[in-house]
Amino acid sequence: MSIPMVDLHQQYQTLKEEIEPVVLDTLSEADYIMGENVKAFEHEVANYLDVKYALGVASGTDALHLALRACGVQPNDEVITPAFTFISTIEAILYCGATPIFVDIDSNNFHLDLSQLATLITPKTKAILPVHLYGNPVNMPALMSLANQYQLLVIEDAAQSFGATWNGQQTGSFGTVGCFSFYPSKNLSAFGDGGMIVTNSEKIYADLIALRNHGSYTRYHHEKLGYNSRLDEIQAAILRIKLKYINCFNEKRYSAAQYYSQLLNGKVETPQESKTAKHIYHQYTILHRKRDAIQAALQQEEIASMIYYPIPLHQQILFNNKYANLSLPNTKIVSQRCLSLPMFPELTTAQIEKVCAVIHTAIV
Repeated sequence: MSIPMVDLHQQYQTLKEEIEPVVLDTLSEADYIMGENVKAFEHEVANYLDVKYALGVASGTDALHLALRACGVQPNDEVITPAFTFISTIEAILYCGATPIFVDIDSNNFHLDLSQLATLITPKTKAILPVHLYGNPVNMPALMSLANQYQLLVIEDAAQSFGATWNGQQTGSFGTVGCFSFYPSKNLSAFGDGGMIVTNSEKIYADLIALRNHGSYTRYHHEKLGYNSRLDEIQAAILRIKLKYINCFNEKRYSAAQYYSQLLNGKVETPQESKTAKHIYHQYTILHRKRDAIQAALQQEEIASMIYYPIPLHQQILFNNKYANLSLPNTKIVSQRCLSLPMFPELTTAQIEKVCAVIHTAIV
C-alpha cells in the first residue's frame, strides 16, 4: 500500500466540479491581477479570522517579509524567534537587515520556550516572531502579555495553522500582524504559491497596500520602495472554494491524528495538545530515538514521511558559524528525533493502521 505525505490529486477530484468553473470564469473575465476574487477572498478571510484587514500576497515568505517591513523592522533591530522552523521565518528577518535571536523550543509542543523569552530581550529587541508549528497554536495570551510588558511587536508565523485557535481565537489574530501561506500542501491550499497578511492596524494595512504593489497607492506614483507581491486572481478564486471547507478538512485531520495517537501511544512520543488550543495538524509529528530506522522501514513499504526539520536554522551554512557557540538543547534533540507521518483530510483508517503497523515493527 503506497501512502503519500499529502494526496493533492484526491482533494482536487473532490472539489473539481466547483473549482473548474470558477477558474474558467476567471479566465473569461481576463482580470488577472488584483481582481474581484482577490478582494472577495481578502474580505472572507478577514471575516473568518475576525480581524479588520486581510491582504493577499504572492507567498507565505512574502507575507512575513512585508509584515516585518510594515512594522518598521530595520537593520540593527533584533527579532526573537525559534531555530526549529522553516527557513522562510528567518529569511524575512534577514531581508530587513535585522538579526535573528534564536530561542530554544519546548520539546512538548515544538514552540519557542516562553519561559526563556525575557532573558533574550535587549534594547535592540524590536519584535517576537512566534511560529505555530505543525498547526499547533502557541500560547498567545501569555506571549502577548510579555510583549506588551516590553512594548514589543509580535508578528505571528501562522503559515501552518489556518483555522487553529487558542481559547476560540484564531491564530494570526493575536499579534500586531499574522502571516499565512497557501502553498499546495497547507491546510488551506492554492494550486501554486500564495500568502496572506492580516492585522487590526489601519496604519500597517495602509503600508502593506503599497509595499505589495511597487510602493504605489496610485498607478505610477511610488511613495516608497515596494515589491511585486500580489496574490494571483486564479489562486484567489480557488482559495475561495476551499475556504468553505476548511473547518471540515481540519476536523478530518484532527480525527486522523487522534487515531494515530491511539495506535502509537506508548510506542513513540506522540503530539501533545493544550486543552485550551485547537490543533489542526498541518503535520502529525512523532519523536523517537530510532527515527531513522522508522523512516527507512516506512520507505521500504512505499510510505512517505518527512523530517521537518533536520538542521536547526542557527546551524545552517548561510550563517557561517555565527551561532557556533549557541546551545539550544531541546532544538537539537527534537531535530534528531522528529518524523512527520502522512497527513491529509482524505487519509483513511486503513492507511493509518498500515503506517502504525510498520512503525511498531521498526522499533521492536
